Amino acid sequence: MTPREILAFIREKDVQAVDLRFMDFPGQWQHFTIPAENLTEMTFEEGLGFNGSGIRGWKAINESDMLVKPVPDTAFIDPFCRDVTLTLLCNIHDPLTHEDYSRDPRNVARKAVNYMRSTGIADTAFFGPEVQFFVFDNVRYEQAANHAFYEVESNEGAWNTGRKEKPNLGHKLRYTEGYFPCPPSDASHDLRSEMMRHMVACGLKVESHRHEAATGGQGVVQIRHEELVCMADNVLKYKYIVKNVARMHGKTATFMPKPIFNDHGSAMNLNVSLWKGGENLFAGSRSPSGPRYSGLSELALYAIGGLLRHAPALCAFTNPTTNSYKRLVPGFDSPINLAYSQRNRSAAIRIPVAKPRPESKRIEYRLPDASANPYLTFAGMVMAMVDGIKNKIHPGDPLDKDIYDLGAEELAKVPSTPISLEEALDHLERKHEFLLQGDVFTPDVIETWCRYKRTHEAEAVRIRPHPYEFHLYYDI
Repeated sequence: MTPREILAFIREKDVQAVDLRFMDFPGQWQHFTIPAENLTEMTFEEGLGFNGSGIRGWKAINESDMLVKPVPDTAFIDPFCRDVTLTLLCNIHDPLTHEDYSRDPRNVARKAVNYMRSTGIADTAFFGPEVQFFVFDNVRYEQAANHAFYEVESNEGAWNTGRKEKPNLGHKLRYTEGYFPCPPSDASHDLRSEMMRHMVACGLKVESHRHEAATGGQGVVQIRHEELVCMADNVLKYKYIVKNVARMHGKTATFMPKPIFNDHGSAMNLNVSLWKGGENLFAGSRSPSGPRYSGLSELALYAIGGLLRHAPALCAFTNPTTNSYKRLVPGFDSPINLAYSQRNRSAAIRIPVAKPRPESKRIEYRLPDASANPYLTFAGMVMAMVDGIKNKIHPGDPLDKDIYDLGAEELAKVPSTPISLEEALDHLERKHEFLLQGDVFTPDVIETWCRYKRTHEAEAVRIRPHPYEFHLYYDI
């Protein structure tokens, strides 16, 4: 829609308020709301001022003024507001120069698309995320000088088979057996259906929903692929809807990668393909020497090579929390091996067995989790793929063997993901030149990201006693 069409829509739907949303640096939506009558065509051109000093990773107090400029084609009616409220996503600009702000994640994503197009390699990057989450019935956590604890509760959790529920009706999902059961074992079916309907109403294209593999209320709503910036917008809508539908029913949803010990964590598996002129560049079943692996084009193999080479640095964006590395451990289908395979789910990149149409050919990048900032994650992946294609980085042979059957010597040859956020940040600080191409990720963005993550997250967790340390060491 154009700005004029937005104003007409506001009158038609009797919209009372306009909610302006933007993304902070780590990856959460922020907002403020104005009366609907305050929105004019000039607002879209000139923007509205606000104080950016309170936004994580942004301006200092002495340079805090910023501008938000609404993007007309992002408009949707918020289904959770009492008064009719139109939501508009915004880009962030400097108030003096009106230039795009370098630390606005949406701006980074837009620059990645423009850079990809400038190379002539592709004109569209499609992303199809599988954003997994947990819905709990209760959550408690606290951190103080003399104690620390967390507790999550789910009525369907395997740990509640013996709980006195007066009556306990059973049908608790066993650990790691949550994939595809019907109700009553799948106790959150109706909740996910409600999430699905809200997503459709807000403009998302939904394919299906299901329970996921873990006990305790893990689920996913599968949404259809979209181009990079639009899909990053959609991931934020998705998370907003999941959290608010859960809250409407007295429950709580989390996208934390590993909230339950010794069961599956929540991923954000990403199906990706590059297109040009309406043609899928990843499809190409043959080469002069014979059939290519899994029907992939040579360009797709180079894109895979770029992703695998840069995966350790990308983990600082795709797996950006200390909790992310509780998921990236052996077992639970965790993709800890920096390899590609047609069927092996322990590989970082899987080639889905797609329909035999060229437009269906894609790769699935299995490392990311849903704590990631989608704008920075998608942008970083495009930069890695473009680098792989430009420099013809071949990924080597696929890993089609069962990783658990490999001997120690053979296993040692397979590179693996970082084991901590600190290690991922080390990789990013050392090897980020591919992200700087086209001024997509500026040095300021890389430096600020690493400093913020080290200071506020990695170091903050490192210096605190852990509850399990009392189990290990109290009687030492």
